[in-house]
Amino acid sequence: MTRRVVLAAAAASLSFAPPSFAEEAVDSIHFLIPGGAGGGWDGTARGTGEALTKAGLVGSASYENMSGGGGGKAIGYLIENADSNHGTLMVNSTPIVIRSLTGVFPQNFRDLTLVAGTIGDYAALVVPADSSVKDVNGLIDAFKADPAGTAIGGGSVPGGMDHLVAAMVFQAAGADPVAMKYVPYDGGGKTMAGLLSGEVQAVSTGFSEAVELAKAGEVRIIGVTAPERVDAYPDAATMVEQGNDTTFVNWRGFFAAPGLPADNLAAYQAAIAKMYDTPEWEEVRARNGWVNIHNPGDDFRVFLEGQEQTIGDLMKKLGFL
Repeated sequence: MTRRVVLAAAAASLSFAPPSFAEEAVDSIHFLIPGGAGGGWDGTARGTGEALTKAGLVGSASYENMSGGGGGKAIGYLIENADSNHGTLMVNSTPIVIRSLTGVFPQNFRDLTLVAGTIGDYAALVVPADSSVKDVNGLIDAFKADPAGTAIGGGSVPGGMDHLVAAMVFQAAGADPVAMKYVPYDGGGKTMAGLLSGEVQAVSTGFSEAVELAKAGEVRIIGVTAPERVDAYPDAATMVEQGNDTTFVNWRGFFAAPGLPADNLAAYQAAIAKMYDTPEWEEVRARNGWVNIHNPGDDFRVFLEGQEQTIGDLMKKLGFL
């Protein structure tokens, strides 16, 4: 998967004036979130809004969770109400590619205005903190011993990203990914509730969603899909170091309604570009263990077209297409 990684550095000010950008690039942004509270989309939208407003790049930010149709409800709403949503940015990620490939919804990224890809978030498998499963190999052993009794939960639809990542891990371990029992939930919050209540034995989720719960002692991260351990939570072992050759990074970024005026688009892209050089963003990024991936405009389109091909080939190999 090709990606351009841009490393952010905190900007130091030598003047006595306020260090953040004094002139707001955008008065306000309404963030449309296609899933429930507590998920990766929710965290990305709210973290981005926090950084943009605290850095003085955006005057105010508001948020709306609109679940349904594997993200299709929010996409459809944005397209159908395009003229009245020029102040709205919708967060999305790899699932917009996956779900259009599988026909979960009829639209794809080409039906929207591409603003920018902004971050990457590694995936992780987690179990309850008191689980007898200590690592990813223990999970595979449990599955092989009792396939029906070893359910994997995720915050996306069957065939969606969380399902796909878990299938990749199982396949790399020599287990049958098609036989894996996958239970879908609406967003990260409900997924973790299902894990902690015992409905599922493990969860496939975004690394940033798992970090705070792991720090609080509620879950154990048994594997992360990063090539090396992530500074945000270095206790989490990678899949690779456990002998499981799975690496994956889920991009997240922002889309606007079709027909967005060019000056609005330019203002959004300028605010996001400036955001990377602020300490406010670095605080949010480091807290979540995100990787900076900045792909504005046409670069975003090229990136998405490449991922569409890569993900499509992988899903055919795994039997999801």
